[in-house]
Amino acid sequence: MDWFASPVADTSVQAAWERLIQGGNSSTDGLRGIVGESWRRCLDGRVDPDAACAPPPLEEEPLFDLRARSGQLMRASVPFINQTREFLSQTGTILLLADPDGMILEHAGDTRIMGPAGEVHLAPGCIWNELSSGTNAIGTALALMQPVQIHGAEHFCAGIKRWTCSATVIRDPVDRTVLGVLDVSGLAKTYNRHSLAFIVSMAGRIEGSLGKLAMERRLRLMACCWAYCSGRADGVIVVDDRGRIVRANSQAPAAFARLGISGALESAFPIPDITRIAAGSKAPQEAAWLNLARIERVSEGSELLGFMLIAPAVTRRPTLLSDSPLAAPSTPAPAFSRIVGTSPALSATIQKARQLAKASVPVLIVGESGVGKELFAQGIHQASERADGPFIALNCGGMSRDLLTSELFGYAEGAFTGACKSGMTGKIEAANHGTLFLDEIGEMPLDIQPYLLRVLEEGEIYRLGENTARKVDFRLVAATNRDLRADVTDGKFRMDLYYRLAVTHIAIPPLRERKDDLQGLIEHWLHVLRERYGAVNAVFDDAAHACLLNYAWPGNVRELRNAIECAVLMTEGGVITVNELPPEVRVNASPMDARPAASLPGGELARQKARSLETAEAEAIRTAIQQSQGNLTQAAAQLGIAKSTLYLKMSKYALTRDSVAARRVIR
Repeated sequence: MDWFASPVADTSVQAAWERLIQGGNSSTDGLRGIVGESWRRCLDGRVDPDAACAPPPLEEEPLFDLRARSGQLMRASVPFINQTREFLSQTGTILLLADPDGMILEHAGDTRIMGPAGEVHLAPGCIWNELSSGTNAIGTALALMQPVQIHGAEHFCAGIKRWTCSATVIRDPVDRTVLGVLDVSGLAKTYNRHSLAFIVSMAGRIEGSLGKLAMERRLRLMACCWAYCSGRADGVIVVDDRGRIVRANSQAPAAFARLGISGALESAFPIPDITRIAAGSKAPQEAAWLNLARIERVSEGSELLGFMLIAPAVTRRPTLLSDSPLAAPSTPAPAFSRIVGTSPALSATIQKARQLAKASVPVLIVGESGVGKELFAQGIHQASERADGPFIALNCGGMSRDLLTSELFGYAEGAFTGACKSGMTGKIEAANHGTLFLDEIGEMPLDIQPYLLRVLEEGEIYRLGENTARKVDFRLVAATNRDLRADVTDGKFRMDLYYRLAVTHIAIPPLRERKDDLQGLIEHWLHVLRERYGAVNAVFDDAAHACLLNYAWPGNVRELRNAIECAVLMTEGGVITVNELPPEVRVNASPMDARPAASLPGGELARQKARSLETAEAEAIRTAIQQSQGNLTQAAAQLGIAKSTLYLKMSKYALTRDSVAARRVIR
């Protein structure tokens, strides 16, 4: 474990630092890997090793604005920070909360250390990322996205070497993005190996509080707008204040497909600039459909909860996509008609699904990501006796336990703080007399599984906060890309629920096992997407077409569709060349037969894809650095990543600014 510092190694660390600053090579003796890598990032970023302190603090007004922008983090963290004031008051240490850029927002702790901390600008309004303040726990934790302890001579800047600090990132409970950093710092004599464990534990409590607040905010958001959403013919998508999808009404897929959203709705989210766009700014090119939708703010008092994106039921856009899989047909399409392919493997799977649709028992659909499991679920519903009933879909992955529970079972009036006054109907109840599709069933938490099993056995549910059972009659179709049998053996999935789900079983073959369908799929998606984007003359040249045929498509039909969509959007003259294809497709254009099949993560196919993606990523970084003539700030901006992320990736691929620049000269 490379997290912890070692105060006994200060002398050798200081010697290594002096050699590095003087232009020599630092010895690995007594120097931890994360420290050496951080020092190199500091050198590449031209951080002053003789700096006595961090940059001066912000004025009060911009600091106030930063705190307001991190309002949710502040609300979740400050109560825990206040609880530590007395605990830290005699320890000679202070607790610090910083935003994702390393700007300190709040502090608390031993008042005796505030003076020395102020001298090095370890105070609110001061920035402590690596490029501003050298190697330190806040900045290095942000660079590595992991807990870090930095002690004494391990700091890069000379004026900070008498300090010791431990820090870890705080992540958003919904999408795991970094919201901030929690740090405890003191003079070197206060070093304690357990400081890091303390800070990691406290960050976990803050993340738990953030999760509860996020759930309450989402429920309040739905309470404010769902009555509007459910009673309209328009397509309505509800997103939170960061542009992440919360819910969409049944009209949304068809309505937003007419505005240009390709694929599943989730592919268009999150929308990072949703607040600015809602205020009237133009949407970025990749989200141009937002200019065609109406955006309405959803607020509760002065607090912004989120937005409603509204697409009209009838659009004046000249081209409607009758063959788009998301467009609403005038008459119901025959069951399984949206599945493209005639290969023996696919035909046999469709025939099995059609046969099983006649019964009302649960069906478990197994297949790799992107093979079209939801299309099969919809086909089973359409071919069943319940075709006139609702088809309700829910993805069990990426949700907190509490949010998934309320989405599945619903809740009664006043079940918890922030609950809708009239309660909420859960997905199980909404699927009454129809079909419930649970995608990524393998991600369902163990403690929720017995309740789902009981619903399947008894045909009744209890909403959260209710003591009265509600009868339900629905057909369950579940899907997963996991090996549930192995999960049962490992104790990650309940055996009784597995055998209840797998009464019938459908395995969808991956695209590499049905090569005969590839040509038809290419023609289908090219036809759909060139009409969608008005590129009616788009056509693949022979080389590009060969790449599509020879690539293994580990992401299956979804990856194929995305590749064709990217190519159609990028072409200018109508002829799509290899250069318009995604890097991994053109890099790995070797015959499909030569590629070993791998149905499980960790197979050779997955490793080959990972290697190809890494090759493409490393080449993109080299190109960006060359084009910016070694300016890493410009290179990071060109790549669309943080500069700290660029340093991390350069370290991963053993790239340095000088070596890349030299390569440019040689070429």
